[in-house]
Amino acid sequence: MSNCDKNNFDMSELDSSLPAAAAALSAEERAGLVNALKDKLQSFSAQHVDILETLSPNVRKRVEVLREIQSQHDELEAKFQEEKAVLEAKYQKLYQPLYTKRYEIVNGVTEVGVTDASGQGDTKSDEAIGVPEFWLTAMKTNEVLAEEITERDEEALKFLKDIKSSRIDNPKGFKLEFFFDANPFFKNTVLSKTYHMIDEDEPILEKAIGTQIEWNSGKCLTQKVMKKKPKKGSKNAKPIMKTEKCDSFFNFFSPPEVPDDEDEIDEEEAEELQNLMEQDYDIGSTIRDKIIPHAVSWFTGEAVEGDDIDMVDDDGNEDDDDEDEDEDDEDDDEDDDDEEEAVKSKKPSVPKRNVKGHAPEGQSGERPPECKQHGRTFLLVAWPVIHW
Repeated sequence: MSNCDKNNFDMSELDSSLPAAAAALSAEERAGLVNALKDKLQSFSAQHVDILETLSPNVRKRVEVLREIQSQHDELEAKFQEEKAVLEAKYQKLYQPLYTKRYEIVNGVTEVGVTDASGQGDTKSDEAIGVPEFWLTAMKTNEVLAEEITERDEEALKFLKDIKSSRIDNPKGFKLEFFFDANPFFKNTVLSKTYHMIDEDEPILEKAIGTQIEWNSGKCLTQKVMKKKPKKGSKNAKPIMKTEKCDSFFNFFSPPEVPDDEDEIDEEEAEELQNLMEQDYDIGSTIRDKIIPHAVSWFTGEAVEGDDIDMVDDDGNEDDDDEDEDEDDEDDDEDDDDEEEAVKSKKPSVPKRNVKGHAPEGQSGERPPECKQHGRTFLLVAWPVIHW
């Protein structure tokens, strides 16, 4: 297939197969998406020029044909991403009435309590409105979020009425909104967190923006006041008051900031920033992808069982991990024996212990996001394998 045929393929042969909903993107936008994929592939191709030069002419020709096939695949993939975005938008609209009904029941707007034969409402249901502590319980059941919620946070999260997620287009990303009843902790009725993505499909995170919480006096959950006794003999007998930052779920609304000047931080600080932003994105995506769509299952605990099933490997065999642990234990025993032998002998060397490595992040199917700011890349992840 010639380059001319390849260029015609991306538009003429596929436009007829697109659903009518895909017309939301203009031909110019579709062409731009395809060209972006081509540019990405070309940037990688420069790294493989040396490999091609080592091939014989016949093999190189076959590889060139394979590259054209790969290009056609990428054009199809671009079409898939277009249709996927349209489909997601369609179903987000279909979900909304269900989320509204859930909100009404949870907050007692709609009564669905069971009544007995006498017409009296169920006694236990009458004692409470809606489903108390619904969102707090759902969030605490999730392992990722449970680590962020402190006992002090729980009192404030009992006032949480609803959580919503929405997709934003300019810039690309998503927004989380937390709706609260009037409470003694802060004045805000809505706390939001917005994630700006350079590329949603990779994904590449540019930055996150949170709401500034208007804490009531003495009620700030993200800080604690420390009292320090004055030194003996000091003229000032009053204790010294010191404010320190403390662990709290509400730190989520004050995300780590990427400095404008990349020279302001060294490698160690960049690595720490990377970890913080990765953790922040993990919390946000967990709320968006797990808690909001499946809140009832997290409230009842059923979602935990589903998460446990996901941890089973692709072969559906949980025993493999146990076997690996047994093998590791045997290796440790052998290492211990080796160490004992080394002590008994007069050799000065001690056998080295095997260090178990950790699996790279993103093995579960979703890679953690990259974070880019002014030339420096944070949250570095491996690029997907490119097939030529």
